[in-house]
Amino acid sequence: MDTVVISALDQEGRGVARVDGKAVFVEGALIGERVAIEVFRNKPSYAIARMTALFEASHERVVPPCPHFGVCGGCSLQHLEPLAQVAVKQRVLEDALWHIARVRPQQLLSPIHGPAWGYRQRARLSVRYVPKKGGALVGFHEKKSSFVADMTTCPVLPARISALLPKLRVLVGALSIRDRLPQIELAIGDGVGGEALILRHLAPLTEADEKEVIAFAQHHGVHIYLQASGPASIRPFFPPESTLSYALPDFNVTFEFEPSDFTQVNGAVNRVLVRRAIGLLDPLPGDKIADFFCGLGNFTLPIARRGADVIGVDGSAGLVRRAEVNAALNGLADRARFVVGNLFEATDESVAGLGPLEKVLIDPPREGAMELVKSLPPRISRIVYVSCNAATLARDAEVLVGAKGFVLRAAGIANMFPHTAHVESVALFER
Repeated sequence: MDTVVISALDQEGRGVARVDGKAVFVEGALIGERVAIEVFRNKPSYAIARMTALFEASHERVVPPCPHFGVCGGCSLQHLEPLAQVAVKQRVLEDALWHIARVRPQQLLSPIHGPAWGYRQRARLSVRYVPKKGGALVGFHEKKSSFVADMTTCPVLPARISALLPKLRVLVGALSIRDRLPQIELAIGDGVGGEALILRHLAPLTEADEKEVIAFAQHHGVHIYLQASGPASIRPFFPPESTLSYALPDFNVTFEFEPSDFTQVNGAVNRVLVRRAIGLLDPLPGDKIADFFCGLGNFTLPIARRGADVIGVDGSAGLVRRAEVNAALNGLADRARFVVGNLFEATDESVAGLGPLEKVLIDPPREGAMELVKSLPPRISRIVYVSCNAATLARDAEVLVGAKGFVLRAAGIANMFPHTAHVESVALFER
């Protein structure tokens, strides 16, 4: 049994120590702590270990409030004080930018953070009928396992939804297809009654099943959708017509969405993030702007509200259609248009085909936007890059700064997923 001192946290929230020059990643350990470890995976250049004893605790260590922490794989940092989590994520961003791209932002933006609990407006809950454990389990997977955690509460879900977990277990147990219902997806909009549950079922519901589900929806005031196969099969079940929406009050914009559409997990942080991104982009009346990976138009419509002419580009035809509808609903169809395009295969010609552009906003998935950034024309003077992966942001920053002649003016994090190691960030590049 080795004793080590933790010097950093990695991008998965594990403590990092050095033993004989080798990096050792220690699950559950925090910066500054002296711990005993047991190595369970030993590679030539690194090792992964679990903490077996804590000799000197960090003053930022707290008691996790969730009774399922350590078993459930949904959170990895509940033992670290929430504001300290923000500082760690800022350091992860800075380290990625320097070690991968050899760049540092001229300005570090103040971190964006919001409520640490009850923040999740989207979740994918696994379902497993296990008679030996008393019936149906509904929750996240256990840590590093395909088993479903035996959960009765979840403090990162809104309190009303957390309280539904035991009731969902009862509902699933009452259905004839209880062993053919692997997943329940949660999507929450703004306002009262804006909670939707998508039941993924691998066998048809019987008439008795449908009555059980309707009674649950009526009693708890939730919208129920059914999904028999792929995402295209999702349909409202009860009420038979359902609409979800969220708003960005700073821009007087409201979005309608389907529960399977991509929307941000944390609505409170998203509102601040949009405000910051639009402030950095500084859209002016008459500006020609592109919003790449636009989705529902989360940034496109606020840009248009500022008077700019904006084109939103996304690879999903369904999201583009929904964005067009939302532009019309908000009276912005004359300034916001949308096209379908595979941005992972962007070329100089495909980007030039969008027309003259002066500023762009890029909000890619975890894979980043390498082909897109390599294809941006010289005329563009300002880029705001919203990232959900510090490593791919840094990789793309290397191209923007080293090959495209941009300067990294500012960067900072948004704590979109408290208690996890996920790092969301925003960066401003200018020529």
